[in-house]
Amino acid sequence: MTAFSETKRQEFLAALHVGVLSVAATDGRPPASVPIWYDYTPGGNIRVNTGAGSRKAKLIERVGVVTLVVQREEPPYQYVVVEGTVVDATTPAPLDVREAIAIRYLGEEGGRAFVSSIKDQPGVLFTIRPDRWLTADFLGEL
Repeated sequence: MTAFSETKRQEFLAALHVGVLSVAATDGRPPASVPIWYDYTPGGNIRVNTGAGSRKAKLIERVGVVTLVVQREEPPYQYVVVEGTVVDATTPAPLDVREAIAIRYLGEEGGRAFVSSIKDQPGVLFTIRPDRWLTADFLGEL
């Protein structure tokens, strides 16, 4: 196993993966960990959109830090873990950003249809600054 270079880890995070976002719970429960769509451009911040009233959103607002895990689920296994600080929370989440994230995962038509189907549900857009990275690449292990 080797670590990704800075360039490779950013490229991997920017590629299309469903992430798992974890945030500390403050009510005695384990951390909340949920699959999530996200947006990332190398060298920038991570953006996630979620329902404004969700447990996840309330915890993120309360603690202000998260962990995002993205992985390749077939050999050769690879993953990137990013610990980050929330630097902005925008409510309501801008429609163009909600659509951009959905289109990333569902394509143009599917993304727009999905956002249209949830347009009446208030969303919050969290912008997360990557602070610490942990990576692994098992390419050389095969």
